[in-house]
Amino acid sequence: MGTKRMPGLTFRKGTWHIDKKVKDYGRLCESTGYSSIEAANQYLADRLAEIRQAQLSGRPPVIWRQAATKYLLDYQDKASISDDARHLAALDSYIGDLRLEHIHDDALRSFIDARRTDGIRTASINRALAVVRRVLNLCARSWRHPSGKTWLETAPLITMQKPPQGRSDSRKPYPLDWDEQERLIKAQHPKLARMTLYAVNTGCREAEVCGLRWRWEWKTDNEALKGRVFIIPGDADLVDGTGVKNRQDKLVVLNDVAHSVVESCRGEHPEFVFTNQAGNPVKKMHTTAWKFSWIRAGLPDDGVYLKGVHNLRHTCGQRLRAAGVSNETRKTILGHKNGDITSHYSEAGILELLEAVNRLCNASRKTPALTLVKLSAGGS
Repeated sequence: MGTKRMPGLTFRKGTWHIDKKVKDYGRLCESTGYSSIEAANQYLADRLAEIRQAQLSGRPPVIWRQAATKYLLDYQDKASISDDARHLAALDSYIGDLRLEHIHDDALRSFIDARRTDGIRTASINRALAVVRRVLNLCARSWRHPSGKTWLETAPLITMQKPPQGRSDSRKPYPLDWDEQERLIKAQHPKLARMTLYAVNTGCREAEVCGLRWRWEWKTDNEALKGRVFIIPGDADLVDGTGVKNRQDKLVVLNDVAHSVVESCRGEHPEFVFTNQAGNPVKKMHTTAWKFSWIRAGLPDDGVYLKGVHNLRHTCGQRLRAAGVSNETRKTILGHKNGDITSHYSEAGILELLEAVNRLCNASRKTPALTLVKLSAGGS
């Protein structure tokens, strides 16, 4: 006669799993890791004893998945929560069923090794580990059981990773010169070229370009500023849950080039400024089309330099500096300045910013005038 199975054990894909409701604890759902019923019974008995002991001590066990879920709910308004959610999803199959006290550097090793095997860069791996560190710190310092005890007694040190020996994972930004900018724009579909030209002349981040809406256009009687200013609300959801960085209102002042681009888009969509070839809102610029145009333009593709959309922001910042724009003004244009911009800047102040961003048009005799004519002619 075989060994009797304890209630709550089920056999799936060669392994015994626990799915049992425990009094004053809730549902216990995890793998035993064993194919033997004797070993699985002992595992379940040990787990129930641990839970009972933890309940007596006032610190019931919590698994990682519960903590990750609470983090996503508590911080759903965080500007970068979609990135955190992506990292947590990647982590779940490695540590999702582990109890908090069992999460440490060794427990994360399989996740790190798998990500390296998949070609994920060290910086991205470290961003995922930073989320783990953040959640564990909240468990040890803020989140508490009804007993008043924190979810975790002490948060372990989670070690950030270094690139493998002999390899550098950090890529340098690649600001464009005027010839490179022209080659890139000519290699792009006019719809994407408009967005590129707008981004390089405003310094806006990718999400701030893709998610730009007509209703954020600043209404003014000042003729010099009409159609020249957008104020993106700090609490705006731009694209795919992405918001304005730091959740601060973002002032965008359009120089002559950016203004011409926006005017070429007017009337194409009732809500969004920029649309794709099908006339729908754009979710991202850094697509296969962007990558192909980057290569067709003869721009670096050697792994040393960044080749993404963020280079346009670097280009804008470098050109502003070269044109003699002050550091404080550059910070404001690029959206680094804190505070509610509507209360800090009068029309006179915004006119000064307009003069500064227009130096981007005058910084070189080589301007994208021909491209602007092409775009303004219909953008198709």
